[in-house]
Amino acid sequence: MNGYLISFYTQQDRQHRGQPLGHWLIGLARELELRGATLSAALEGFGHSGELRSARFFEHAQQPLVVRIAATEDECARLFQRLDQEDFDLFYVKTPAELGHVGKRVARDA
Repeated sequence: MNGYLISFYTQQDRQHRGQPLGHWLIGLARELELRGATLSAALEGFGHSGELRSARFFEHAQQPLVVRIAATEDECARLFQRLDQEDFDLFYVKTPAELGHVGKRVARDA
């Protein structure tokens, strides 16, 4: 199945609707019943401003974060339609991807 891998770039101290933006994005993916989302913390990075951001021992507020979502074309359209309604500016990379499973599926515990 074809779709996209969408990577959203933010940092730990960015808030939206009373919670960290990265966590809000994960919640939105669940709300939209997308296939899944992953929040990853980076050790160091820089963005459009050129300012270096890093996870320091005592201060994690500026720690770079990435939220990755694998989505079909329809799911991607729903996601971006919903994000367009929000009041923030968020950089992303949307890469065409093949989505699938390998191996045997194991039933989840109820």
